[in-house]
Amino acid sequence: MARRILLTGHQGYVGSVMAPLFVKAGYDVTGLETGYFADCTLVSDALNVPSVQKDLRDLEPEDVEGFDAVVHLAALSNDPIGNLNAAWTEEINFQASVRLAQLAKAAGVRRMLFSSSCIMYGMSEASVVTEESLLDPKTEYARSKVRAEQAIAALADETFSPTFLRNGTIYGLSPRMRFDTVLNNLVGSAVATGRVSLHSDGKPWRPVAHVQDVARAFLHVLEAPIARVHNQAFNNGEDRMNHQIRELADVVVRTVPGCRLECRHSPEADQRTYKTDFGKFARTFPEFAFEWTIERGAQELAEAFRSIGLTEAEFFDKHFTRLKWLRYLLDSGRLDGSLRWTTVGAASS
Repeated sequence: MARRILLTGHQGYVGSVMAPLFVKAGYDVTGLETGYFADCTLVSDALNVPSVQKDLRDLEPEDVEGFDAVVHLAALSNDPIGNLNAAWTEEINFQASVRLAQLAKAAGVRRMLFSSSCIMYGMSEASVVTEESLLDPKTEYARSKVRAEQAIAALADETFSPTFLRNGTIYGLSPRMRFDTVLNNLVGSAVATGRVSLHSDGKPWRPVAHVQDVARAFLHVLEAPIARVHNQAFNNGEDRMNHQIRELADVVVRTVPGCRLECRHSPEADQRTYKTDFGKFARTFPEFAFEWTIERGAQELAEAFRSIGLTEAEFFDKHFTRLKWLRYLLDSGRLDGSLRWTTVGAASS
């Protein structure tokens, strides 16, 4: 069993939930973090793990030596950032990810879990997508995930075993909170402003998963026999996690008393729609159960936001929207035009 884990992106939205879960399960976790979002904390971290602050693009062989597995979460995490500057996404999400895999393989790291995305399937109005469906990425972010998967898969052999977990849209409470994912945004708006705003007709489908379930699934796959998961891609979730946006909004309205639903149809609204088949995960891991529902997740978020007195200003604050925060770091001179820290702008942690 892999015991020493290198977890990239451990200070991010998913990583700050995953790291303590792995430690609790008995793993020796070292984080690797550029530190872009170290200041974007809504609630206290459950645990601090030993970490190396280093740009993913600057890794050296010694950075990956001595580990049994690499769990690779670090990435520029959504379409708006990818559209802002395609070169950043190319360098970090694709080139640096592949180089990490190459270095890990050369260092004798046996396993790698790669955090991928269901967004790579593109638009899928007529059918449900499986791992065998045509990959039709529409954005720089989606293309980076497709290309990274393909290049890392080509490295697989009897000494190096990658596995790819394709996540849906993630929600739920995390120390590094995000309000730019759909359910988090709807609940945050309901609590902070009293409004639940839809910018589309609400018909698009999304597979949504709670951040704790995502972290638990990664742990479960890491502990699975290599023969069961070697060089395999899995849609990470189960079929009941497919929801229309309007359904999510209705749940939030029921969860947050006194809020009102506002429908503002915008031509710029995200119209992506895709339903995901999670049958392969269920067949491969029949012993694993995803625990969270959108109702329970919305309740968790609402209670947490009320307990800290989330204000409208905090909800719209730059710290909790990834694109706003990176723009701030660039505009303030803390990051240069290549998304590298300047001498006056290094991460605070």
